[in-house]
Amino acid sequence: MKYTLMFASLMLASASALAQAQAPAESQAQAPAPATVSMQRKPCEELKAEIDAKLQQKGVKTYTLDIVPNETVKEEKVVGSCDGGTKKVTYKRG
Repeated sequence: MKYTLMFASLMLASASALAQAQAPAESQAQAPAPATVSMQRKPCEELKAEIDAKLQQKGVKTYTLDIVPNETVKEEKVVGSCDGGTKKVTYKRG
């Protein structure tokens, strides 16, 4: 009887641990994968407007933001990527 009670309590503890281990995996399956979110196509003008608003909030006065194809980026500072990664938003002071 002693062994039966011990066996039953071990089975109950194992089942509880298994249920807890599976719960986070199920909730993760419902969340979108980070790669899926970053692969969305953001329009360049929308991204440029968001970056412009952030720079103005920080008090930056004189700057230029340009939307350029990936191939033409040389020494410019890239501050964003848009249109599915086909273009870049570049920043230049002054």
